[in-house]
Amino acid sequence: MHLTQGSCVLQEVVIYIPRTGANKNSGYSRETQTSIRAIMALSGDIILETHGLTKEFKGFVAVKNVNIQVKRGTIHAIIGPNGAGKTTCFNLLTKFLQPTSGTITYKGRDITSYAAADVARLGLVRSFQISAVFPHFTALENVRVALQRQRGGSFDFWRSEKLLKDYDEKARELLNDVGLLAFENVPAVELAYGRKRALEIATTLALDPEMILLDEPTAGMGHEDVERIAALVKRVAHNKTVLMVEHNLSVVSGLSDQITVLARGEVLAEGDYQTVSSDPRVVEAYLGTAHA
Repeated sequence: MHLTQGSCVLQEVVIYIPRTGANKNSGYSRETQTSIRAIMALSGDIILETHGLTKEFKGFVAVKNVNIQVKRGTIHAIIGPNGAGKTTCFNLLTKFLQPTSGTITYKGRDITSYAAADVARLGLVRSFQISAVFPHFTALENVRVALQRQRGGSFDFWRSEKLLKDYDEKARELLNDVGLLAFENVPAVELAYGRKRALEIATTLALDPEMILLDEPTAGMGHEDVERIAALVKRVAHNKTVLMVEHNLSVVSGLSDQITVLARGEVLAEGDYQTVSSDPRVVEAYLGTAHA
């Protein structure tokens, strides 16, 4: 891709970029900058991007001027000490909160004003938001419900059991992918905590997302479940993009291609685990924690 003052050339397509109303820092207007970012996204590298993302709550700035770029096909982690703004940032990205200012771009499309359901339809899905794992449905039935949702059949619940069984083969494939095929007839309420999390990931995969956002996927788990979910995330990511908030830094170190460290609502450091873990600012933010 070649950018000039008046045009952008991409795969022999020339798009005229006017210089009127230009931003004093970049030389381009906000609309033009958005167009450039869209063209860059179409080139296949960046799938999700934020610029100047900020969220205030009655004068308290929880997230301030956060710029993040998530590359397609990677596992990207957001970490930081307590109170760093991770959850707020994650809720902004998944559209459970609207930003005070800044932009969020997904596959070149400005989704800043979109609702959570709208971005889910674009292929950006938050795992565990379908924690509508129905406790008294079996694992198979839970995944089947998610498959019906992707199909968009609002009245499928009123159809015959025989017709709904058309979804069973795909549901079993997804259960097998997350290691739950042996538990297909077990009610969700009877599943161990780690397996219930795996079921939630299966219901998310049933929506066939291009990008999955995981909110602390190993929180509250014992060592065995942590290893199982970490292996599952790695397996899922082979043909997806994953963005996750995670407190367990050993999981982060083993999974993440790129890490963004937040502190007091701002980006403190970015890079792979070796880079951020050796950054003195990150060590200080974590108060000298051994894994920091």
